[in-house]
Parts: sequence; C-alpha cells; structure tokens
Amino acid sequence: QVQLAESGGGSVQAGGSLRLSCAASVYTSSRENMAWFRQAPGKERDWVACLTTSSGNTAYADSVKGRFTISQDNAKNTLYLQMNNLKPEDTAMYYCAADRHCYTLPTNWRYWGQGTQVTVSS
Repeated sequence: QVQLAESGGGSVQAGGSLRLSCAASVYTSSRENMAWFRQAPGKERDWVACLTTSSGNTAYADSVKGRFTISQDNAKNTLYLQMNNLKPEDTAMYYCAADRHCYTLPTNWRYWGQGTQVTVSS
C-alpha cells in the first residue's frame, strides 16, 4: 500500500510562487510513476505533471509547461511541484498520485493523497 501526504498549499497573488510537497511511503514498483493533478470547484480532476522515479523523466500539461516543475528527492521519498508565475486559473485543490505508469486520466491511478489547496488572487 502506497501512502501519500501533500503539503505546501496556500494563498498567493498572481505572479507569485508556491512549492507543493508530497511525502510518499518507501519506494515500491507500485509508485514507479508519480504525478500531480488538480481539481477546481465544479470541474473535473486534471492531470498537471508526471515523473518517473527511476529515470527522472517528466511530462507536463500544456497549461503549466514552462511555469511548473515536478521533481523528487529520493532520500526523502518526496515529490515536489514548484509553481511559478501563478495565475488565478491555477486555483484548485492539488493532489499527488502514484502508480506503475504515467496516466493522464485520474481514474487510472490507484494511490492518492488528501490534497492541498492553492488559491491565486488577481
């Protein structure tokens, strides 16, 4: 069983930055890939970025490419999402997910954290 716990959310003004963290249980092949998703009120949960833990390969949604960076600290079993130049449309609950593969559909991911709220004001 993979356990995930997000932190680091908060309220910022447009143009600001935040760094989200996701503390994960000890590595297993069940969390070979880790990702960030976000869900705004009344909207579907959207894929933001994915990282393959063994290779460090990353992928991003077009909406965040060039502004967000996904990374990991293997020694701390922690996944990060550095978010720069935040926009009001980035406001959402952000979730960390883990599974064997990098899927863009949230229904394919087995393991989830509880989420952390990000609010960006204009």
